[in-house]
Amino acid sequence: MVKICCIGAGYVGGPTMAVIALKCPDIEVAVVDISVGRINAWNSDQLPIYEPGLDEVVKQCRGKNLFFSTDVEKHVSEADIVFVSVNTPTKTQGLGAGKAADLTYWESAARMIADVSKSDKIVVEKSTVPVKTAEAIEKILTHNSKGINFQILSNPEFLAEGTAIQDLFNPDRVLIGGRETPEGQKAIKALRDVYAHWVPVERIICTNLWSAELSKLAANAFLAQRISSVNAMSALCEATGADVTEVSHAVGKDTRIGPKFLNASVGFGGSCFQKDILNLVYICECNGLPEVANYWKQVIKVNDYQKTRFVNRVVSSMFNTVSGKKIAILGFAFKKDTGDTRETPAIDVCKGLLGDKAHLSIYDPQVSGEQIQRDLAMKKFDWDHPIHLQPLSPTSVKQVSVVWDAYTATKDAHGICILTEWDEFKSLDYKKIYDNMQKPAFVFDGRNVVDAEKLREIGFIVYSIGKPLDAWLKDMPAVA
Repeated sequence: MVKICCIGAGYVGGPTMAVIALKCPDIEVAVVDISVGRINAWNSDQLPIYEPGLDEVVKQCRGKNLFFSTDVEKHVSEADIVFVSVNTPTKTQGLGAGKAADLTYWESAARMIADVSKSDKIVVEKSTVPVKTAEAIEKILTHNSKGINFQILSNPEFLAEGTAIQDLFNPDRVLIGGRETPEGQKAIKALRDVYAHWVPVERIICTNLWSAELSKLAANAFLAQRISSVNAMSALCEATGADVTEVSHAVGKDTRIGPKFLNASVGFGGSCFQKDILNLVYICECNGLPEVANYWKQVIKVNDYQKTRFVNRVVSSMFNTVSGKKIAILGFAFKKDTGDTRETPAIDVCKGLLGDKAHLSIYDPQVSGEQIQRDLAMKKFDWDHPIHLQPLSPTSVKQVSVVWDAYTATKDAHGICILTEWDEFKSLDYKKIYDNMQKPAFVFDGRNVVDAEKLREIGFIVYSIGKPLDAWLKDMPAVA
């Protein structure tokens, strides 16, 4: 029986291994992590991450051929294939601070694999890592190998949160990069055989190591670039009276462009886009390509501009001050159908409003109050370290209360900011909400989920990103 072990029981490792176990009953899969709390959660009825469909998959396989354990060394030493899915945060100090990936966790995983291995192994990079990481890992493994053969493969994940299980069941492509040696090709074939249990062979793309590593960064950079492109257009639409939804619909009808990722919003979030672009920027700079680096930097700059612009619009509309005013924040996750708050635009928007002394009442159907307080108190990039290495109990932010339904959040508020496109926000009773708010009552729709005209009929002053401005807002220019 082939044995697979995955180091790291997070957003990537957990769901990926659960689906491999489901689709390959003849393979034993162990997911290991040093965090006892996280492994206990994977072994309980309350999984540590929310992902539609994940519960069912885990329950079908857990205890049969899918195991979650803190005994990292035992499972690694027994495995034929070891996936490494550990955190690769952005460095906050030293060489490449603010851009380069910090490979501390990766390196310690590699040294541990070399240490405990008694048989040949295929080691698979699953975390998003900078190009040429495989080479560094290979050196650590071979210099400590004690005569054991290690083959390194790059197998980047292309999951979208909220649809991760569907993406795993029916991927656009599976990418496997390896060495162009006979041993490297044999290792590629071994991993391809695992995926071929359920993925059509023509969708499994095999490349060299560097192409696979770079493809992941490139894919995320292209997606983020599309979002920044439409968000840049949204600012121009507001200035000219055009409607960004109509513009992106017209543009998306061009089959060369296509309609996906053309929704204007308050900005992109998630654990990968910003981190991967910063990584790409750093690699370009290290390879003497400053023009290319500056090109990609601009994608992040537009994203930051969009968040700042949103905060400025809120403050300037409300008589240029939100000091002491209650603002309801609907949605905190970086997108609907996930509880993930990593790099969510809500953090910067909330911090911007708190900087102007607003009082925030936050509601998100999937994010705990503890997580929200932690996010608002944490320094940039701290989130990407394992939970036991994050600041322990962050000081809670006094002007923030977290509530458990939208009606409580909006009661007595001066304004509402919609920051996540949860479906339930489309069908709220806005008449009831309006009646319980301070007047004039404002809605700032950062995801274009509400029917602005209907809300205006109720009496709201509405700002929707990239839409023609309310007469009220036209008199109050957003100072960027």
